[in-house]
Amino acid sequence: MADPLILASSSPRRRELLTQAGIPFELFVPQVEEACDLPAREAVAELSRRKALAAAASRPGRFILASDTLVAIDGAALGKPRDPDDACRMLRLLSGRTHEVFTGVTVVAPEGTSFTETDASRVTFDPLTEEEIASYVATGEPLDKAGAYAVQGIGSLFVRHLDGNYSGVVGLPLYLVRHLLRKAGYPVL
Repeated sequence: MADPLILASSSPRRRELLTQAGIPFELFVPQVEEACDLPAREAVAELSRRKALAAAASRPGRFILASDTLVAIDGAALGKPRDPDDACRMLRLLSGRTHEVFTGVTVVAPEGTSFTETDASRVTFDPLTEEEIASYVATGEPLDKAGAYAVQGIGSLFVRHLDGNYSGVVGLPLYLVRHLLRKAGYPVL
């Protein structure tokens, strides 16, 4: 049996998803530059790669898993909001519209080979009133989520339709994790 993989993420949602999938892991949160001037799809791949390679440099000889998620609408990437006003701005943009959620996943094998792929989903929101937006932001839930909402939380009340992978919208597409871990030689179902 291989050592538990290293999850290079501080996200409690990613920890929950790996735990639910029965994949043993240890946490290591690398410090990396998160600014990236690429389109959202390429940015999440690059950011997941940066995190994975930084973790691999500190934990050589281990399997590493890293991920990054961005919401995109009208060609603009929406990361985590800066503050409640920014969260309200993002939710107004998403209200009554369809947006994309991109999640990049990188796995680094013990010998240093890395594998990166991106998952894409489309999410359609119901129209939101200013009162609903303010009430939701007041819960605090949107403040540390890409696009200012949590599909697995209260934000699920706004999702009319999801075309794609639910766990990818949460922040870790498990089918892709399995695929990349197997590609890297990690023993997973």
